Amino acid sequence: MKTMSKIVRFHELGDADVLKIEDLRLEEPKPDEVRIDVEAIGLNRAEVMFRRGQYLEPPKLPSGLGYEAAGVVSAVGAGVSHVKVGDRVSTLPAFSMTEYGVYGETAIVPARAVIPYPENLTPEQAAAVWIQYLTGYLALAEIGGIRAGQHVLITAASSSTGVAGIQLAKQLGAEVIATTRTSKKKDLLLEHGADHVIATEEEDLASHVRAIVGDKGVEVIYDPIAGGLLEAFAEVAAPRGKIVIYGLLEADSTPMPWFHLLDKSLSIIGYTILDFFESNTRRTSPEPEKIDAAVAFLSARLASGALVPLIAKTFPLAEIAEAHRFMESNRQIGKIVVTTR
Repeated sequence: MKTMSKIVRFHELGDADVLKIEDLRLEEPKPDEVRIDVEAIGLNRAEVMFRRGQYLEPPKLPSGLGYEAAGVVSAVGAGVSHVKVGDRVSTLPAFSMTEYGVYGETAIVPARAVIPYPENLTPEQAAAVWIQYLTGYLALAEIGGIRAGQHVLITAASSSTGVAGIQLAKQLGAEVIATTRTSKKKDLLLEHGADHVIATEEEDLASHVRAIVGDKGVEVIYDPIAGGLLEAFAEVAAPRGKIVIYGLLEADSTPMPWFHLLDKSLSIIGYTILDFFESNTRRTSPEPEKIDAAVAFLSARLASGALVPLIAKTFPLAEIAEAHRFMESNRQIGKIVVTTR
């Protein structure tokens, strides 16, 4: 009987080399918790920032990390009835990384974070689903209120969340303008659903967007960067448009576009998917009905093949530090996945 499990932890903040694989005693789930034998882990930019001490919450060292995993339920705590031992499941980001993490051969997470995934998905795909698609759906459908025929500008479009945003915006009937830094990724983004792609280091964003939308402007801008391009976003936004910022990759150089903000009555909305989940460390109220509706919308389209998670590259668990370095290189298009098998 297995009594130990390989778990990724870090004991200090820093670069990818601080990630260590440790043999830890296998734990039993407490009430309302589930233990999973992990088969695949989906990496997210939030985990890189958490490892550096730059995330919304500082880690409690030594710390585990990770939001997304897929695997098989191996034990359930008291009060858990919606899943059972042997079920194939994946995890929602319904917890704080200061309390739980999924990087390892096994993971214990709150029961509210565990759901069965569509049978047509592989474990690698199932580990690449919920953060990117839930983040995009709640931003575009709930906050952005996207309707058919509108225009959506999706920045950092080659990231996993960017590719998912393209797919979702098309499902919602929008015309998608995607941005990437150089033209190297243009063709792949067009192949994955973007109607237009702008290389922001080679082309002027505002003039190219105006050539596409004219005076109408872009109704929703979905952005994880902020930074110097925020002024251009506000310039091309439609009157009463919404700029939804879900990351701050260039936070230190972000001007406030006051003129366009007032002239067009724009909304600049800071957003994290954690706003919709119950958490002991967040000050927001959970919205389970919106999560349930989003999961139902996404599950149906994942099962039908209308949404297909794009895997950029897979790494074995032993190369977790290299997987983080690859994410930081920004060379990927789609999701980076780590396997334990």
